[in-house]
Amino acid sequence: MNKRILIVDDSFYMRTMLKNMLTDAGYDVVGEAANGQQALEMAVATTPDLITLDVILPDNTGLDVLKGIREQQPDAKVVMCSAVGQETIVNEAIENGALAYIVKPFSEEQVLDIVGGALS
Repeated sequence: MNKRILIVDDSFYMRTMLKNMLTDAGYDVVGEAANGQQALEMAVATTPDLITLDVILPDNTGLDVLKGIREQQPDAKVVMCSAVGQETIVNEAIENGALAYIVKPFSEEQVLDIVGGALS
């Protein structure tokens, strides 16, 4: 069975790029959310094996969305994926349950290594 992934990013370009990388690697992208509200609804509706989550979203911060996902689904696997690479943000994400933090721009190899590791 393919692992199911939900992509959360306000950038259509970034969602498409991640989706292409992940589907080419054999993952099943079960949804794409452009904001925090969509992310929370889709996380419940699709129960993905992993969520990639941006930090900067139009209606919320990725850290708040991460906390909301952890409340609703304590075992959810979340990998943060953002251009924001400040140590305080990265540390806060990890403290709140993110398994990893990918800083944009990233390579396909980096994404697949981290996603694969998070899902194993």
